[in-house]
Amino acid sequence: MSVANELDVLCVGNAIVDVLAHAEDAFLNTHSLAKGAMTLINAETAERLYAQMGPGIECSGGSAGNTAAGIASLGGRAGYVGKVAKDQLGHVFTHDIRAMGVEYQTLPLEGGAPTARCLILVTPDAQRTMNTYLGACVALGPNDIDPEQVDRAQVTYFEGYLWDAPAPKDAIRKAIRIAKASGRKVALTLSDSFCVNRYRDEFRELIETSVDILFANESEIESLYETKDFDTALAAVKGRCPIAVLTRSARGSVVVTNDAVRPVPAAAVDRVVDTTGAGDLYASGFLYGFTHGRPLTECARLGGVAAAEIISHVGARPEVPLRALI
Repeated sequence: MSVANELDVLCVGNAIVDVLAHAEDAFLNTHSLAKGAMTLINAETAERLYAQMGPGIECSGGSAGNTAAGIASLGGRAGYVGKVAKDQLGHVFTHDIRAMGVEYQTLPLEGGAPTARCLILVTPDAQRTMNTYLGACVALGPNDIDPEQVDRAQVTYFEGYLWDAPAPKDAIRKAIRIAKASGRKVALTLSDSFCVNRYRDEFRELIETSVDILFANESEIESLYETKDFDTALAAVKGRCPIAVLTRSARGSVVVTNDAVRPVPAAAVDRVVDTTGAGDLYASGFLYGFTHGRPLTECARLGGVAAAEIISHVGARPEVPLRALI
């Protein structure tokens, strides 16, 4: 089906402004922070932690927002749905994502919680520990899903983090119904192993009934199937959905379909500076390739190229046009 003003991918997620700062492991231990994980925090904790962090860099983020930005940087047509407040950080987020060339039309929240922010601590080993205050994100609801926008997208992609509040969950279920009725594809990223622990049964049901493309890293897929062995988890997901894309950091990725398992090596990177957004940008490259008719192994290669760019610097949005790298 061809639709005027068609989108390659419509990304739905938590609209967040990231604050990144370098920190030592001792800082994480002092504040009892789970290294490498995303932890939800309240407004009071966000203020206290922010006050004790080192100098930070503010930039627009959010998992699916980063993916949308990456697709646009690759030359693709991306849309984004995510809720910000009508405040300063909300204006920053809106400006940044539209400046990347992403279609963004979600109305801001007025008179409620402020725009979400994620306090990201990057340790010397380039691992990122995320502490997220969701703020206005939890107000995203079914009314923010535009059926016409979903209908125009080849793939509607959403992040597992949305399952942390009831209204966004309802919004995603609406988007899935519309996409399926239009013969479009649905993609899910599991987001975080701690997120999987919270919603394992719901994610398993979604994957088997509604998801066409699943993205997960090693820890997430192992958590989903309650094993500590990657090969066991891979075998468990095979056949559960048409395409499962499993990322393994420096060991590349594996594309799993009903009839094949295709390992793809990682793209070379001179120095790993910050792993924030690696999975988000991998999804950008893969989905860009998928919506442009590339073979699955080539989609995975493009994902690796995009991820390699993002881990070579601080921040989860590309510093150079990704289209120049492919």
